[in-house]
Amino acid sequence: MRHGLGSLVGVLCSAYCSTTAWVSPTAFSRVTQVRGTSRTCLNSAEGNLHGQESCFLPLQQLDQDYYAPRIVQIAGSYPGLTKEDFFAVSSEPPAEVGQWMYDFSDPEGPQMGTVAIEGRNSIGSCEDPVVIIAEHPSLGVELPPVIKDPVDIVVLVDRAANTFKERTFLVLEKPSSGLDIRAFEAKTDLPEGSQILGQVVLVQIPWLPSMKPTKSGFMEEDEYF
Repeated sequence: MRHGLGSLVGVLCSAYCSTTAWVSPTAFSRVTQVRGTSRTCLNSAEGNLHGQESCFLPLQQLDQDYYAPRIVQIAGSYPGLTKEDFFAVSSEPPAEVGQWMYDFSDPEGPQMGTVAIEGRNSIGSCEDPVVIIAEHPSLGVELPPVIKDPVDIVVLVDRAANTFKERTFLVLEKPSSGLDIRAFEAKTDLPEGSQILGQVVLVQIPWLPSMKPTKSGFMEEDEYF
């Protein structure tokens, strides 16, 4: 089961609690009374806290416009995916900007795989995201000719965007052939009797050793120009 942002204390207490990702600095510095005086719960014999005896945690504070990777359930593989498969998995709201999410398996739901999608505004704006794993030829994606075998690509679909949009790839259910992913110039071009189940938001392609490396702009580092 997925839950909201939570402090480490909240997670350890219960896998089903929901809290924000930030906590008061006093949450991890419990004060106890020792011989009539107060001190932190750890002394030099028990180890140090952050900032004590030149010991420092590798801290990183998220920016206010940081989009955390979004964890999305995988509905199945394409082609061959059915409408029932497509709607069998659930989705959760994205993390608040500047914070993150915890992910827990749902003991009541189907145990499907998940994949983390790079955080950005368009991903966070998906109302009901789901992932389809497709082989690149099935969508007409071209890869270097040296790659002969089909390559799995990640197709992120927003099921809430179940309306027509020109030249946008749609997930359709056709009466005779099941689910299909296609784009159309006009709504009148849609196959008769088809139903729009969602719009493709992002297709993620892996980097393979046979592909050209990303150019850095420095001749010393780039192999291709």
